[in-house]
Amino acid sequence: MANAHCIASGMGGMRTAGDLVGRMEMSRGMKLKEAKEYVANKLKVSVLDLVDPVVMNELRDDLDIGMVSTSLFPGSAKAIEAKFRIAELLDIEINCVNRFRDKIVGH
Repeated sequence: MANAHCIASGMGGMRTAGDLVGRMEMSRGMKLKEAKEYVANKLKVSVLDLVDPVVMNELRDDLDIGMVSTSLFPGSAKAIEAKFRIAELLDIEINCVNRFRDKIVGH
């Protein structure tokens, strides 16, 4: 079910930038247009590139910010590793990243 939701959600799910735009809408309360422009600016692409699965697949691979089919891309960032990169790239706080960082620093 998670895979079906990922593929169907946003602007193509993780194949494009729907997850990143959605994160900006939720974390910063941005409207859709503003969130798309923010993400496009941070990724240094046009807003139209955000919905292009070929462009975004290559960009996600280059930035190592997670892919839907990570099994097809050995060595690509997965799970928390991808979230660390996304938090840094978009200049946002992600709770699980902060909790993970606190846990490591605390030990």
